[in-house]
Order: sequence, then C-alpha cells, then structure tokens
Amino acid sequence: MAQREQVDVLVIGAGPAGTVAASLINKNGFKVKIVEKQKFPRFVIGESLLPRCMEHLEEGGFLEAVKEQGFQEKFGAKFVRGKEIADFNFSEQFSEGWTWTWQVPRGNFDKTLADTVEKMGVEVEYETGVTDIKFNGTDSVTTVEDLHGNKKEIAARFIVDASGYGRVIPRMFNLDKPSAFASRKTLFTHIKDVKRPPSTMEGNRITVMVHRPTVWIWVIPFSNGNTSVGFVGDPSYFDEYTGTPEERLRAMIATEEHIAERFEGGEYQFEPKTIEGYAISATKLFGDGFVLTGNSTEFLDPIFSSGATFAMESGSKAGKLVSQFLKGESVNWERDFVEHMMQGIDTFRAFVTGWYDGTLHEIFFAENPDVDHKKMICSVLAGYVWDLDNPFVKKHDRILKTLAEVIRMGKTSDV
Repeated sequence: MAQREQVDVLVIGAGPAGTVAASLINKNGFKVKIVEKQKFPRFVIGESLLPRCMEHLEEGGFLEAVKEQGFQEKFGAKFVRGKEIADFNFSEQFSEGWTWTWQVPRGNFDKTLADTVEKMGVEVEYETGVTDIKFNGTDSVTTVEDLHGNKKEIAARFIVDASGYGRVIPRMFNLDKPSAFASRKTLFTHIKDVKRPPSTMEGNRITVMVHRPTVWIWVIPFSNGNTSVGFVGDPSYFDEYTGTPEERLRAMIATEEHIAERFEGGEYQFEPKTIEGYAISATKLFGDGFVLTGNSTEFLDPIFSSGATFAMESGSKAGKLVSQFLKGESVNWERDFVEHMMQGIDTFRAFVTGWYDGTLHEIFFAENPDVDHKKMICSVLAGYVWDLDNPFVKKHDRILKTLAEVIRMGKTSDV
C-alpha cells in the first residue's frame, strides 16, 4: 500500500499563485503542502510585475524578502512606435494603490517566494509530479511521484491547482478550453546589456516596441546587468528567419533600429527560447474540492505583463476562500472567485484585443492625449483592473473603440 500523508490543503505548483495561496491558508492555521514538478530556480516568462502585485506580496508576508533581493525597481511602461513614444508613469494613475513594482528574473523571484513560504512552515516538495487525483466530495487523494519514481498519496480537504502551464486538473479532468485569441509565438533571451543607456528612465520601466502592426518587442532591464529581450507575433513572422535560435533572434534585433546597436554582439545568457500557442482557458475555475489559480485558469498574452498579477490575485482570493470553506463558513465561489477574476481578465482581454487590432496604438500615440484618460489607462497598465470607479475598467468592453473614434474625428469628448 502506498505511503499516505494527510494535510488540510494540497497546493500544486510553487509559483506566485501557489505560494501566495499557501501563505494565506497557513496564516489561518491550516496545514498546507506544496508539490512542485520542477526544481527551483527554474526559468519562466512574466518578468515585469505590475504594482497590483505589491499588495499580495505584502499581505502574504513576502515583501521584505523580495526587497532584500535588490531587484530592478519599475516605475512605469514605455511604448514606442517609430519616433512616437507613449510613456506611462505609475505615480500618475487614476486608482489609489502602489506606484511602483519590480522587474525580476523569475527564477530568482519565484525561488524567493518559495523559500519564504517554507520559512513560514509550509513544506515544499520539489521534483514531484501529480499522477492521479481521486475526489470523494470535497476530500481528495492525490498520487504523486518523485524524480526517482517513488510514489505516495496525499489526502487533502481541498486542492489549489497553481500548476501554471502544467494545468494539472484542467488536463486530468478535461477542463481545457481553447482561447479566443489567435495563436502567437515568442522568441526571447537575456542579454548582457553592456550598452544600456545611462538614463534612469531606461532601466526603471518596461519598453514595448511596435516592430510591425502585429509584432512587438519587449525590453525588460534587470538590476544584474542583463536585459530580457523578446519578440512576439504571428507565427508566420518567425518563419522569415532561419538558422539557430540565436542566429534568428540576432537577425530580428538587427532589423529594429531602436535596439540594433544596443544589443549587437551582446552575450546571450541562454539559447533563445520559444513559446507558442500559450493563450488558453478553462471550462470552469472551481469544483467540489478544488480551485484553479494562475495560468491554470486563463493566460491571455504577455503584452501588458498581466500573468503574474492574475497569478497572485487568484492565489490571494483562493487562499482566503479556501480558509473560509475549511472554517465551515459559506463560500460563493461563483461570485467571489469566478466573477472577480473574470472582471480583471475581461478588462485586460479588451486591452490585449485593442493592442492587436490597432485601437490602442491610435490611443497611445495620439498627438495630444487627454490627461485624465491617460491616468485611467495607466491604472489598468498598473494592474488595477478591479477598480470599477475607473471607466476604462467598468466600460472596458466598449470604451477603447469609442475613444479611438473620438481621436480619429479630432474631437475631445467624454467617453
């Protein structure tokens, strides 16, 4: 008979969603265990955080540990199209909240969170994958297997699936749903940034460049002297280049005047990686005895760096609601989890759609942007997509098209 251990909550995945959820459940006095398939530190994209993340790092007890890492502080986001620049400073946003965050090599950042949650008393078992889950009501028995093929069972009163791209429960129980977004592809690496401009503004924000109407580039400087550079676009764009991943990325960079000289001959810290077809959804976000968080729920697109924010937001919500459930309190998962998360996801979905169809380009690069509109948009870019006092959150489904039309007509108007 397989070895069995008993916990209150099993968390699958030690990324930001899992560690934030585990920290809050642990604070409420419940026994939590995290199983993580990979060994940390490990590489993952999503390196530019949003200010909304800071609230979850603070409430989960991670803020001081992250500060000690000396990550690059981030104060805004800059968008570039040719000679046009749209610069958003988080200190000039509409919503109340944090006005800065960090740009982080995710391997180091995620390990910091996982190490910190272990110090809180949460056991993290690495290189351990889930092979089976059986539910009996809300109780469950999960079979896990370590790197050496040793299996055991973990009985739990609830499961938080924070497995990210692994999507353990969605794949195991056929909950995957294709995204409505067109398939896109990325090619990226970290480059030793010896020619980084001395301007402080260059280092303390993410820069997004419009390379072609449907191809864009991210430039994310880190405090360690490296900079993350990635191209994102329709898969057919990448077919225009041949050779090794490094040869292809160097050729792409050479065609973009804004970064060609800066990164020419720069030392790549790893062979450029590709991720393709990453946008995915799920048919439901919770069920008897489980809740999906982070990329296990839905991943949209990296354009506005929303992935880590949704991870921590969903981890925070899940941690609180699971604790309520275990205390015997009633929980309205549909209202308090699904509707809450979808409010944020749908707001960012409107912005992602607006980016790729050109609507946001018209707004961002308008000659005389309305100051109040820019503050409201800045709040969305800072991750405050649950502030219903912001018209760009409350009316996200139509406001961008309306504003773009107003700009095209050359008029100023309330939208």
